[in-house]
Amino acid sequence: MSKQPDKSLSKPERIMLVGVMLEAGYTGANESRERAFQAAVEEAAELVRATGGELVRCETAKRARAHTALFVGTGKAEELAAAVQAEKIDLAVFNHELTPTQERNLEKILQCRVLDRVGLILAIFAQRAQSQEGRLQVELAQLTHLSGRLVRGYGHLQSQKGGIGLKGPGETKLETDRRLIGQKIAALKKRLEAVKRQRATRRKARQSGSLPTFAIAGYTNTGKSSLFNRLTKADVLAKDQLFATLDTTARRLYLTPEASVILTDNGDFLFDVTNYVKA
Repeated sequence: MSKQPDKSLSKPERIMLVGVMLEAGYTGANESRERAFQAAVEEAAELVRATGGELVRCETAKRARAHTALFVGTGKAEELAAAVQAEKIDLAVFNHELTPTQERNLEKILQCRVLDRVGLILAIFAQRAQSQEGRLQVELAQLTHLSGRLVRGYGHLQSQKGGIGLKGPGETKLETDRRLIGQKIAALKKRLEAVKRQRATRRKARQSGSLPTFAIAGYTNTGKSSLFNRLTKADVLAKDQLFATLDTTARRLYLTPEASVILTDNGDFLFDVTNYVKA
């Protein structure tokens, strides 16, 4: 019986990074487009390293548009499959958002697990989130991302399954998996709403006082937590690493002996995945 590829990054793995320069993805002169693409690949490499995995190989390509079935096209997919075998790659990371069909097709051809950019960053979030709200947000985002990837094609998802508490005889495991994930998502949303209400109550209590509140917000790994620590003498984790800080922290900042404010470190953001996690 076949097994659906494990999407977790629970142990160090040999990783191949794939970046594709699409015409629609970059604008301007050729030189500026190349610089922007290389910067994106370098950032993706840092993301891979942030998982604790071993970046063994980096592959790039140029296309006018993404291949519908494979994103990279058949010829490049065959090259990647050969590289996977030669380098004993465990995981191929694409620095793009793949469709469920593209991800499944690539896994079949490459014969290794595949993560897209969103899946990679959510794996990092799962490693780094510390607060209850942060962990709930990440788990919800991961399940939402996974739910779109339960597609027909894996053998183990086609077996018939019934049982107590499930829909009944004749339901496929694919349908069961989808429904159970849906139930889990609904439960997480309820828990997250409860946590948000608690947070709103605490915020209201702070706002009822006389202290104004300011926030430090911005792109990941730009020194926000270092600045926060310097200003407030706090001890928030600050590292030269993407997504080192995910949770929000608030401290009192004394401006003068008579005046102070509340300063918050709002954690890390990345432009194209923030909406998956930040509520």
